[in-house]
Amino acid sequence: MAPPVKNAVRAAAAPTEEWSSQPEVTAAHPPKNAAGDGDRRPISTVLIIIAMQTEALPLVNKFHLSEDIDGSLFPKGVPWVRYHGIYKELHINLVWTGKDSILVEFSKFGCVLAGVDSIGTISASLVSYASIQALKPDLIINAGTAGGFKAKGACVADVYLVSNVAFHDRRIPIHVNYLYGIGARQTFSTPNLIDELNLKVGKLSTGDSLDMSPQDEVLILANDAVVKDMEGAAVAYVADLLSVPAIFIKAVTNTVDGQKSIAEEFLQNLIAVCTTLAQTVSQVVDFISGKCLSEL
Repeated sequence: MAPPVKNAVRAAAAPTEEWSSQPEVTAAHPPKNAAGDGDRRPISTVLIIIAMQTEALPLVNKFHLSEDIDGSLFPKGVPWVRYHGIYKELHINLVWTGKDSILVEFSKFGCVLAGVDSIGTISASLVSYASIQALKPDLIINAGTAGGFKAKGACVADVYLVSNVAFHDRRIPIHVNYLYGIGARQTFSTPNLIDELNLKVGKLSTGDSLDMSPQDEVLILANDAVVKDMEGAAVAYVADLLSVPAIFIKAVTNTVDGQKSIAEEFLQNLIAVCTTLAQTVSQVVDFISGKCLSEL
C-alpha cells in the first residue's frame, strides 16, 4: 500500500483540463444478476469474500466454520483459505485471500510474522473468480472494513450496506474508456433486508491505496462515495461478469477526511470494528436463511 497521509480533506481539487472534458459519472450498470420474480428457490450456498484475517476470524468463530486443509479447491501455490460449514441450513463458505508468502511483516517487538494480508483489487478479483467457479454460490457477501467520509455522515464503527460501487484510481481519459475505468455498478437490491435490520446505505469507491491522493479525491467525490475500500468494486465486477448476486457490507474503521492519520486510526479501531462487522454479517445471514433472492 502507498504510505498513508495525514490531513483533513480539502475542498475537492479542481479537475485537470483532461478530466474536466470527461462525461459526468451519472449512471451505473444495473446488476446482470438481479433475481427475477419467478426465482423462488431458497438460497442454499453463500460465499463470503474477505481480504483480511482479522476480518475473517470473528465470522469463522461465529458460524463455527472449519478450515479446508486439503487444498484441493484452489490451484496449488495460491494463499487463499476457505472455511466452510452449515449454519441454519445454509452452506456457508468464507474465503479469505490469505497471506502473501513472499513478503514478511515485522512486529513492533522485532518478531517476524508470517506474511501480510493479500489485500487489494488483484487478489480480490482472482479469489472471487476461482471461488465462484468452484463453489457455485447463490449469493456473495463481500464483508470488510472501509474508510468513511465525515462529510457524508460516516462515523467510526458505522456499518453500511452498499448500494453502488465504482473505482477511483483507474484513470483513462479517453472517451468511453473513461466510463469503463470508473466501472460504476449497482449492487444487488435488498430492500427487505435494509428495512428489517435498519441498515445504513451508501455508495462505495474502491482503489488500491489506503491513502487518498488529490486525483483519487476528485473521483471519489464524483462517485458520491460514503465509504472507500480496496476490494469491493473488483468483487462486484467479477460477480456481475459471472451473473452471481452480490451484496457488500462495509464497517468504518477510520475517517478519510478527519484530522487523524489514516493508518493510525485504522489500526487503533480495527479489532473492535471487526467485531461490529461480524455482528452485522451474522444478522444478515440470519435474515437470509430460509429465503429466496426475491425476498431479500
